[in-house]
Amino acid sequence: MSNKMKKIKVFAPATIANVGPGYDIIGLALEGVGEYLEMELLDSDEIIIHPIPDYPDLPLSPDENIAGIVAKAMLNQLEVKLGLSIRIEKEVKPGSGLGSSGCTAAATAFAVNELMDNPFSTLELVAFAMLGEKATSGKAHADNVAAALMGGFCIIKSYHPLEILSIPFPKDVQIVVAHPQIEVKTADSKKILKKEMALPDVITQMGNIAALISGITTSNYNWIRSGMHDLIAEPIRSYLIPGFVQAKSLAIEVGALGCSISGSGPSIFAFCEDENQAQEVGDRWKKFYANLEIDSNIYLSKINPRGTYTIEAS
Repeated sequence: MSNKMKKIKVFAPATIANVGPGYDIIGLALEGVGEYLEMELLDSDEIIIHPIPDYPDLPLSPDENIAGIVAKAMLNQLEVKLGLSIRIEKEVKPGSGLGSSGCTAAATAFAVNELMDNPFSTLELVAFAMLGEKATSGKAHADNVAAALMGGFCIIKSYHPLEILSIPFPKDVQIVVAHPQIEVKTADSKKILKKEMALPDVITQMGNIAALISGITTSNYNWIRSGMHDLIAEPIRSYLIPGFVQAKSLAIEVGALGCSISGSGPSIFAFCEDENQAQEVGDRWKKFYANLEIDSNIYLSKINPRGTYTIEAS
């Protein structure tokens, strides 16, 4: 291996998956929150995952940890026997609905690719990162990892073959996220969803997706508002999130363009027309969850055009 790079530190952004009606097919990247990952080549062929600060229960075995699973798959594909030292620093709590596992998978795929002198395309990196998602949720969904790797607003047009569209989006639309400090496991929240939908509901859902995507690509806030309605996940998963219906009403009362569950929850998000509106929604949500005696983190963000990137390398 002629590549001289031996060590790299990367950052992968947190994400919102589903984005209202786009179950498993839409994702976007957030600003200012995510995950740091340091990776270093070792002389041995051992993959070492160091203890993860604040998360002692996360597995460190490379056969169980997301980073190990993704890294091993990539090295095996390259038929390379190399050791790796991996250090992970999480700003996104597992089970938050903000793509914690997707951050790890995306950061790992990106870092390995850089250390190996970029043998894989972005689409191939998404496919490797999906292996990490499958390990945690039981399903290799791409909406989080695609957004984390590519940034911006992503549509998973097809899984077989994998086809991802990165579309234009409003530069000024504001997102407010509330993360109540409870855990909802993705695997559990997927199990409770219905396996079938009535045809009229399918037609309505397709119309909502079409309106949302049209609004996003043309910066038409009325179309975004019209499309931000979900008939698949939100009606069922909302029962797992204390106060969701009331919190959504608070956002809509302020004038938010739409509100829904981020990924599997418990985080929720709203699209807002400007920063003042987003701040007001965030303030209302903070007080609301405090009244429920639930701690919460509030994030304000635009859609982040930047995916996973290198902080430093040597």
